[in-house]
Amino acid sequence: MLQPKILGLRLPALPSADPAPFPSQRVDVDRHLIYAIKDGSILSKPKLLFVDDENSIRVTLTAILQQEGFDVTACANVPEAIEAINNTKFDVLISDLNVGEPGDGFTVVSAMRRVQPQVITFILTGYPDFESALRAIRSQVDDYITKPADVRNMVQAIRKHLENPKPVHVPIATKRVSQVLLENKKPVVDAWYKLVTADKDLAALKLSRADRIDHIPHILESMAKRIEFHPEDPEPESMQAAAKHGAIRYEQGYSIPQIVQEERFLQRVISATLQAHLLVIDISTLIPDMVAIGECLASQLEESIRAYQLKERRAA
Repeated sequence: MLQPKILGLRLPALPSADPAPFPSQRVDVDRHLIYAIKDGSILSKPKLLFVDDENSIRVTLTAILQQEGFDVTACANVPEAIEAINNTKFDVLISDLNVGEPGDGFTVVSAMRRVQPQVITFILTGYPDFESALRAIRSQVDDYITKPADVRNMVQAIRKHLENPKPVHVPIATKRVSQVLLENKKPVVDAWYKLVTADKDLAALKLSRADRIDHIPHILESMAKRIEFHPEDPEPESMQAAAKHGAIRYEQGYSIPQIVQEERFLQRVISATLQAHLLVIDISTLIPDMVAIGECLASQLEESIRAYQLKERRAA
């Protein structure tokens, strides 16, 4: 009997005694090689995209996965991964959680879900206690692998998902950054207030919660408008509110560095909020939206400081 060849590898002859030797339509031709059988034809190895910015892990795990029978494409960063996703059809994705920046692995998962929703996705993380957070995104991630990875368990998990694929993931609806901010206005305010009251310098100013946070909802709303419409100049209404805020902060006994510190805390909370919702954010508008956020915060801070200084000069 002739023995078929694939990619230069000789496969063992198929036994002729059993007319249906592969009832599962899948056969391990070797302990290290996986080939799919469909309509009597032997298909290519499962194609796997592996994304990790640590060179040693990328090189080592790529070699192991290749020995285990996978056709592996390895990428070191998000742009490389997205290019591969757009140009090559894959069966499996394994992405480190933090590819360069914390949570960048979710960006890769999000891109894969939109372009190739049928792909089996894994997140590789060095934080075993991250499981609770992953439960919230299980609709988009099939499983997670903890570093240092147990190679045998990892390969078994991949094979299990390949042999028992779930229904194709329905890509989640994407949102603009403005929508995410407005939907999370209260959590943003709460997180900002927690940071402010934990800061010794700012906590020394004895103010009620209402007096501290009164300007934050307006900032978020004006920021959302700026993101949506990207005007060249800020709205007069938002500048008037920023000036009023600066004058009030002067009356409350703030210093200019304290006003700046509050603004930094707000920027930090906004960044963390967007990071936490990265899977639902429209990546195609993320960069211009982040630029709009920066411009909005900067212009309002400048206006607040000008009003503060005007008050200061008049009081002198």
